[in-house]
Amino acid sequence: METHLADWIKGTADGDDAESILRACVHCGFCNATCPTYQLRGDELDGPRGRIYQIKQVLEGVQPTQSTQLHLDRCLTCLNCETTCPSGVRYGRLVDIGRMAVEKRVPRKPLDAFRRATLRFALTRHWIFDTAVLLGRAMRSLLPASLRKKLSPLRKPGATPKRIHTRKVILLNGCVQPALMPAIDAATSRVLDALGVQAVVAADSGCCGAIDYHLDAHDAARAKARRNIDAWWPLIDGGAEAMVINASGCGAMLKDYARVLRDDPAYRVKAERIAAMTRDLSEFLTPLVGELVGKSGALTKQRIAFHPPCTLQHAQKIRGVVEAILTSLGAELVPIADSHLCCGSAGTYSILQPALSQDLRARKLQNLERDRPDEILSANIGCLSHLETGTATPVRHWIEWVDQRLQGI
Repeated sequence: METHLADWIKGTADGDDAESILRACVHCGFCNATCPTYQLRGDELDGPRGRIYQIKQVLEGVQPTQSTQLHLDRCLTCLNCETTCPSGVRYGRLVDIGRMAVEKRVPRKPLDAFRRATLRFALTRHWIFDTAVLLGRAMRSLLPASLRKKLSPLRKPGATPKRIHTRKVILLNGCVQPALMPAIDAATSRVLDALGVQAVVAADSGCCGAIDYHLDAHDAARAKARRNIDAWWPLIDGGAEAMVINASGCGAMLKDYARVLRDDPAYRVKAERIAAMTRDLSEFLTPLVGELVGKSGALTKQRIAFHPPCTLQHAQKIRGVVEAILTSLGAELVPIADSHLCCGSAGTYSILQPALSQDLRARKLQNLERDRPDEILSANIGCLSHLETGTATPVRHWIEWVDQRLQGI
């Protein structure tokens, strides 16, 4: 695709990235065939090819409108189009650049701006979000049905391992997961402990920055990345061998730290180190599957539907790895139609684009439940909390299931 970037972006790091991405696109339209929003709306402007063209216009100097902003907002950033694209177009990077360019040129409606700022502020601060969840659960019966559905009953996390091991890995001090589903981190720690690996958490760390970044607050995301690196570095110097991430959305963000901080001379090298040592939990456990099987004993088969989050299969390119672990421990995986498509969670998307999100969830759950699984498992807090609000089938993180298998349940 021929491009003529405007002077305000030409020659910048973002401009160079955008030009290279735009020139790779050949307008083939394969991306539209696997785009969830295009499938729902049938509108070229709500598919990757149309969004690429809109971004190209903005970067060439055409004034964007609120319509442009809306079409870009409707993108889930699921990156299914990247998996499909035969030309290797880095759509996710391009849409980040395009959204920022539009954000600077199109004022948001006051209510929209307030909602986005509130989400960024409340979701990423433990003292607000944890308190809100605690109060909400205490008064759950009094909440409106819409809020009550979003706030699932607490699954007790169980005991936290106390043993000290030579092998140590770092877990996130995540933003929403510890409050909404603390059982995930507890199960992760127990499984690692059973394998002779100690999970440690840096108390001064926090949100990975993904929420800010995908709401176009890139400077705030970089600030969170720097804070986390400062908090993690003493643990890394102390011998922690990996960042082990049990939320695939956070894992995708950490693996992108090197790019996010590439222009920061004080943090660039450390960010590269963090990105290089980040492992999705499934990646870290794969070499240890034999030990897991040996510790689990003979267990009955269970029918499991596994939903691979977009941040796992499209962003991190990890496919079939969790499924192999589950199968080795006695899961009978049911076939899932359109397993490559997004469930509609996509971070804050389910809040900001509720109608599209719920349509995508309904379609996803129909496919997940078609063969009547005993449980639905996934690998990201957003997908888990989104899916469980629409089904009576138990929905859990796959590591919780593994933890139960090790306990003989």
